[in-house]
Amino acid sequence: MAEAEACPAFRLGGSRYDQGSFLGRLRHFVDIIDPSTLLVSETRLKESIKLLDDFKHGRLPTGVSDLQLWEAQKVKQATRSSCRSECQVIGLLLPNQTVVSTIIWQWLNQSHNACVNYANRNATKPTPTSRFLQGYLGAVTSAVSIAVGLKVLIDKANKLSPATRMIIQRLVPFPAVASANICNVALMRHNELSEGIDVLDADGKVVGSSKIAARHAIAETAFTRVVLPMPIFVLPPIIMSYLEGLRFLQTKRRLMLPIHSLVCLLTFGLSLPAAISLFPQMSQIEVSRLEPEIAMATDCKVVTYNKGL
Repeated sequence: MAEAEACPAFRLGGSRYDQGSFLGRLRHFVDIIDPSTLLVSETRLKESIKLLDDFKHGRLPTGVSDLQLWEAQKVKQATRSSCRSECQVIGLLLPNQTVVSTIIWQWLNQSHNACVNYANRNATKPTPTSRFLQGYLGAVTSAVSIAVGLKVLIDKANKLSPATRMIIQRLVPFPAVASANICNVALMRHNELSEGIDVLDADGKVVGSSKIAARHAIAETAFTRVVLPMPIFVLPPIIMSYLEGLRFLQTKRRLMLPIHSLVCLLTFGLSLPAAISLFPQMSQIEVSRLEPEIAMATDCKVVTYNKGL
């Protein structure tokens, strides 16, 4: 019985863990970003894809267990969804940033975020290329403006001690990235606000298109994007300011960057699954809170919509 609960019947495209609870979603995303999948060989990836294809077309070999199928899907999803944000995080948190380096790292980070938001949007409505460019330019402009503005203000604050100024400089990326992330999500998915997103009944049938549900979806996603960088940009500066004071590292400065990178990587690995697990991807909302025409089109009291990631 315990084994059945630990490994439920395989569902292609589904999740091994309960997506109705935060813990289940957390386990799901921790599974997807498992660093061991970075070592998966091309042969193992092809075998996993073939196994899933055999399952889809009813050609599954005898003796293949649900656990093997879940592992195959994990390999496929993890390989396609491998995150490359760690290097950007490290770059944003490097000490002694210049205006030019600040602009470059913020531009790289928001370019990545624009692609992530576009790829993980609710795609029930087509998004014009102009919307993508608008979101991209808006996010980059806001991030660079805030980051550079804060840096200039700190550089002019002569009353601050060098140690205090260093800590504040390292904390500057958080408000810059958080505000830019909100702009990025809102602008990249503005089409959903104007046209609405599909809401589904209990049978998965489209009931209608709701702008109110779209606002909820984007608000939840934007909140996630604010929570996500919080530990990443707050904890490493505090930890590194302490570590840099140790005599051991003062005599071995060459170890500073590897240790800094490791601290950022560990923090990122913890904060990413926790942040995107805050809300289920398939969220629910009461019909009474939506447009009157949707309430008239269904007898359901609650409908479902795809929030995106």
